[in-house]
Amino acid sequence: MSGIETIFAASPVMPVLVIERVEDAAPLARALVAGGVPVLEVTLRTRAALAAVRAIRAEVPEAIVGVGTITTAAQLGAAAEAGAAFGVSPGTTPELLAHARRAGLPFLPGAMTPSDVMRALDEGCTRLKFFPAAQAGGIAMLKALAGPFPQALFCPTGGVDAATAPSYLALANVACVGGSWLAPAERVRAGEWEAIRELASTAARLRVPR
Repeated sequence: MSGIETIFAASPVMPVLVIERVEDAAPLARALVAGGVPVLEVTLRTRAALAAVRAIRAEVPEAIVGVGTITTAAQLGAAAEAGAAFGVSPGTTPELLAHARRAGLPFLPGAMTPSDVMRALDEGCTRLKFFPAAQAGGIAMLKALAGPFPQALFCPTGGVDAATAPSYLALANVACVGGSWLAPAERVRAGEWEAIRELASTAARLRVPR
């Protein structure tokens, strides 16, 4: 399997992490991994993001930590330099895909429309982030995309939560889902790592047998 295929198969849920404080990175990752969720997406929405990736790499080596919200080649390069195992983007551009190939970084491009999917497939990408999932039509849209694009497999993210995740995972063209509900900001700020471990443990059991 390719790098992204392996990542897709590792966990039914990919936590989307907005880490404000570097000191929270390792204990948060440790709690999620202990709950059975090893694949983590640290988003580039805070100044602490890349330092958080380095901390997780150093202190929680069993975590598969990637960088999300990548929209430029410079950000992708910085993610690779920080030691990210993979990159995630909300969209797809030929430049980003070319840079990912040059960097040797497994990359998950984003798609929302049939044209987005076609562009990604033209570039050889069959594993895609479906974003923003809820706003883009959610389960109904993914069912519609399954017909013309049977080779595409998605990770829907955006508006997915504990209540809706099972319905997404029941779709044949969904391998995993992304969501922020595993690491609520208030629990991270309070250092409630056991509560986060329990959320991860529940999420790890969501996979629907094919």
